[in-house]
Amino acid sequence: MGDWESIFREKGKVFLKPQEDMKKVVKFLKKEKIKKVLDLGCGTGRHAIMLAKHGFDVYGTDISNEGLRLTRKWLKKLNLKAKLKQASCYKKFPFKDNFFDAVISIQVIHHNYHDKIEYCISEIERVLKPGGIVFVTVTHHKNRGGATKTRIAAPRTHIPLDREEKGLPHYVYTKALLKKDFRHFNIIDIHKGIANHYCFLGKKPNLPRQKQT
Repeated sequence: MGDWESIFREKGKVFLKPQEDMKKVVKFLKKEKIKKVLDLGCGTGRHAIMLAKHGFDVYGTDISNEGLRLTRKWLKKLNLKAKLKQASCYKKFPFKDNFFDAVISIQVIHHNYHDKIEYCISEIERVLKPGGIVFVTVTHHKNRGGATKTRIAAPRTHIPLDREEKGLPHYVYTKALLKKDFRHFNIIDIHKGIANHYCFLGKKPNLPRQKQT
């Protein structure tokens, strides 16, 4: 397949249940008085739905129009609302600086080469308000999507050669690399979740980062 549009067209709502940490994350967001949340790479809507149910002002972006169509259908069925836009997480986000109180992104941002991922993280930082919260999960295992074979396309970048995620890059993280890439955030928690993913919870510092001269 090699792209989420094809996967969603063939499989429909691939993911139904929220990621296992999301109940705790939602509780934490409420404690932090978070209101406006971006579901980055919302797919077919499992987390946008969950966040909307809990009363957050939800925004969602995804590269797949089919994923967004399925999300809208699901929201309508439950009489919930979220503002959805078609957009790549590896290009400039269609939002102003300091727009969101929180950004979540589950099993999304590691699907590219490292320079693209670094740009995505810089955009997460840009659209978050000072003191804003980020929760992301990234893979730490090369064999994703149940692939029996992968090829190395770049350092730490594996591409499955078969199964559902054939052709989709997977940048494989270590804990140290995850800390390095999110070095401009205050780390609240990093742990290994199920499905071979690291889970990162962080906060954008309240003071603006000084530009290097």
